[in-house]
Amino acid sequence: MNSVKQERLPQLDIYRALAILGVLHVHSSSFAAGEQALQSPYYYWINAINIFFKFGTPSFIFLSSFVLFYNYYGRPVTRSLIANFYRRRLMFILLPYLLASIGYYGLTLYVNGQLSWSAGENLLRFLKALFTGNAYAHLYFVFISIQFYVLFPLVLKLLQSSRPLTRWVIPIGLGLQWGFIIWNKYQLHIVEKGSLAISYFAYYMMGAYIAIHFEEIKKWLFTPWGQLPKLQKSLTCLLFSSWLIAAFIHMQLWYEGRHNGVWTNSLWYELLWNVHTMLSALVLLYLTFLIHRKAPRALVAFLTRLGELSFAIYLIHPLLLAIYRRFRYNISPDSLTYVLFVYGGLVVALGGSWLMVQFAFRRIRPAWIIFGSVPHSLAPSPRGKPAPELLGEEKRSVGPATDEGSKRTLGG
Repeated sequence: MNSVKQERLPQLDIYRALAILGVLHVHSSSFAAGEQALQSPYYYWINAINIFFKFGTPSFIFLSSFVLFYNYYGRPVTRSLIANFYRRRLMFILLPYLLASIGYYGLTLYVNGQLSWSAGENLLRFLKALFTGNAYAHLYFVFISIQFYVLFPLVLKLLQSSRPLTRWVIPIGLGLQWGFIIWNKYQLHIVEKGSLAISYFAYYMMGAYIAIHFEEIKKWLFTPWGQLPKLQKSLTCLLFSSWLIAAFIHMQLWYEGRHNGVWTNSLWYELLWNVHTMLSALVLLYLTFLIHRKAPRALVAFLTRLGELSFAIYLIHPLLLAIYRRFRYNISPDSLTYVLFVYGGLVVALGGSWLMVQFAFRRIRPAWIIFGSVPHSLAPSPRGKPAPELLGEEKRSVGPATDEGSKRTLGG
C-alpha cells in the first residue's frame, strides 16, 4: 500500500473560513429567526439568512472526513498509527471539548440561577450533557466528531480492503443516514438526534469518496474555467443552479412554517436540508480552489487566517454572542436598526473571538489546552519544547456547527 505523505492543500483553510462564516450567520440570526422577529417586515430576509447559511456544520463534517481519508487512506492501519491518531484527538479535540463543556455548563447554571442545585444533581446533569453533546448549543458538533473518530479506523480499514466498495460509499452513507431518520421518526423518537453521528453519515461518506478519488476530482478544482471540458462546465453549472434552487425552496419552506404557520411532514425539512447542504459542501469546495487561485492575495490571507482559527472561534463565539444580546434593550423588530443589531452580533462574535484567540495563541503557551492545535504561524517563540500542534496537512481537521434542535443556552 502506498504510504507516501500527501501534498498539503492550503486551500482547505479557505474552506474552513467559508464554513465558519456560515455558522456565524446562523447563530447570530437564530434568536431573531425564532419568535423574536416573526412580525417584522424584514422577517423574510432574517429567515433567509438563518436557513441559507445552514451549510456550516455539514460542510465542516464533510471536510473533516475528507481530511482524514485524504491523509490516511494510503497508509497501512497499524497499532502505532491508531495510537498516534487517538493521542492527537485526545489532546486537541477531546480536552478542549471537556473544558468548554464545563465552562459553558457552569455559566448556564449561574445565569439561570440554578447553582443552588445539589452538587450531586449538578454532576449527574453535567455528565448527561457531556455525553450527549448538550452542555451548550454548539458543542454537539464536537461530540459527533468524536463519535466518528471512534469509528474511523474501522471504516478506513473496511474501505482499504475493498476498492470497489469505495465507489458506493455515498449511496451507503445516504442509506444509513436516511434509514436512521425514518426509523427515528416512526419508532425511536430520539429528540436530540442531531447529536448522533449517524444523522450526518452521508456527509462523512461523501468526504471519504472525494478524498479517495481526489486525483481524478482535482482536475476539476485546479483547472481554470476556460480550459474545462464542455461536459465539466455543464455539470458545474448544474451543480450551482441545483444548489440555489434547493436553498431557495428550503428557505421558503421554513418561512411558510415559521411565519405563516403552514407546516408539513418533517421528512420534507430533512430532505431539503440534506440536498441543500450536500450541494453546498461541493459548491464550497469549488469556490475554495477558485478563491485561492483568483482572489486578491489580501483576501486569501484573511480567509486563510480565519480558517486556521475556525475551531477556536467556534468554541468561544457563543459566549460573546450571548453577552452581546443582553444589550439589545428595546430595539423594535419592526425597525431596520434591529436587522443591523442582528448582523452586529455576527461582527462582535467574529471579531471578538478572533482577537481573543489570536492573542491567546501568540502569548499563552498552554492555549492549545482550551482552543485546540496552534496554527504554526501563531505559535509562541519556542523556549525549549515547541508548542503542540497538528502538523502539516492534518491541522484543523474539524470545525464548527449550527444550532439545530433544542439546545441549552445562556439565559435564553
